[in-house]
Amino acid sequence: MADDLAPLREWLRAWQACVRAVDFAGGRKLCAPDIVAFGTVAPFVQGLDVVEREQWRRVWPVIREFTIDVEGARGAVSADRAWIAATWDSRGILADGGTFPRPGRCTLAFERRDDRWLATHTHFSLTPAPGATPTR
Repeated sequence: MADDLAPLREWLRAWQACVRAVDFAGGRKLCAPDIVAFGTVAPFVQGLDVVEREQWRRVWPVIREFTIDVEGARGAVSADRAWIAATWDSRGILADGGTFPRPGRCTLAFERRDDRWLATHTHFSLTPAPGATPTR
């Protein structure tokens, strides 16, 4: 049985490589110009230039070991639209050079444009702390 998510899993692997290499140009090639994003530091941003400036450039240089659970990802694919959700891990860097765990989760929406899957929406968030109490 074919894995319908195979092209999205490849996208996740490419994204992981871009984040690890702090390769903004490579990341841009994976996203639609009109992308809308929620991030770990940018609450709501629209447009590739803004997403890069407000989220990627503020996070990618100060994390290490960004790893997406590609095989554990779940999603769905139709003719020209798709989505995928996965968990990820990374290490944040402290002022003294030490690191701390920085786990999270993501959901991405895609559109097939010119025979390529491009992210039209990304939502990356940190995993809530264990035992966190919701506030109203």
